[in-house]
Amino acid sequence: MQDIEKIKKLGLAVIEIEAQAVSALASKIDDNFVNACGYFLGCQGRIVVIGMGKSGHIANKAAATFASTGSPAFFVHPSEASHGDMGMITTKDVVLVLSNSGETHEILTIIPVIKRLGVPLITLTGNPNSSLANLATINIDVSVQKEACPLGLAPTSSSTASLAMCDALAIALLEARGFTTEDFALSHPGGSLGRKLLLRIEDVMRSGTQIPRITETHTVSYALVEMTKKNLGMTTVLDNNERLLGIYTDGDVRRTIDKNIDIHTTPVKDVMTKSVKTISPHVLAIEAIKIMETYKITVIVVTDENTQKVIGVIHMHDLLRAGVV
Repeated sequence: MQDIEKIKKLGLAVIEIEAQAVSALASKIDDNFVNACGYFLGCQGRIVVIGMGKSGHIANKAAATFASTGSPAFFVHPSEASHGDMGMITTKDVVLVLSNSGETHEILTIIPVIKRLGVPLITLTGNPNSSLANLATINIDVSVQKEACPLGLAPTSSSTASLAMCDALAIALLEARGFTTEDFALSHPGGSLGRKLLLRIEDVMRSGTQIPRITETHTVSYALVEMTKKNLGMTTVLDNNERLLGIYTDGDVRRTIDKNIDIHTTPVKDVMTKSVKTISPHVLAIEAIKIMETYKITVIVVTDENTQKVIGVIHMHDLLRAGVV
């Protein structure tokens, strides 16, 4: 490849120009920003985000960010709005419009209808004296000194600045609403983060006949049969009330063999592990991962918080299948 250093220099220049554009937004977090957040927080409907072209792509992403962080929102394409989608906007909504020039024809065409609805109109423009800015309830200035495009044509710095400002609005609203990690997970139930924040031990543990279990009077050989049958590399050892006395594991098997103990006559209580890590069925499944990593184990016994009876077991493989890891 020719001119490698020139290519690197051009790439670095883009990053620096866009970084400067975002940094300059700090001065735009002013009363207009705060008042816009006030309208969003008071919205009884949805935040309707509108944009055309590259601003439309940013607007679409912004709507998704608002929605996933506790501020219900959706994107409306201005051209589609002129052909029926205006019906999606209600008098309980707040409209957020993105336009760098503030003179986008497709957007200005639908502004009179939006104004007639009487809904707050929040705009993000690169020209605070534009037609759109002058029609807005509140305009947030997202102007940039220059585009990162050397031709000064392709929206680069301007679209980055709009995206950053939308993120700032969304996160400010998140904090103001007291939005929690569990709230976030409920919006992302199919994602890895959602599974980590929503799935509890009881959702993924093995229970009932899947639990390997024997009593303390059973022999080691009987324990081996139960371990093989349940295929977890261990078995719980319970008293007559289903309470945990200990476990017998693959490691215990090796230690038993090293001691030349008769597995057919020795009761498992003589060779079992009595110090056992347990977990409640109601805690997040991710907590099991922390225990397993800390103590270098692959299985945890699940016990009832009140009766202390064994109600399940959870293996690292169960967590892997559930997507928690």
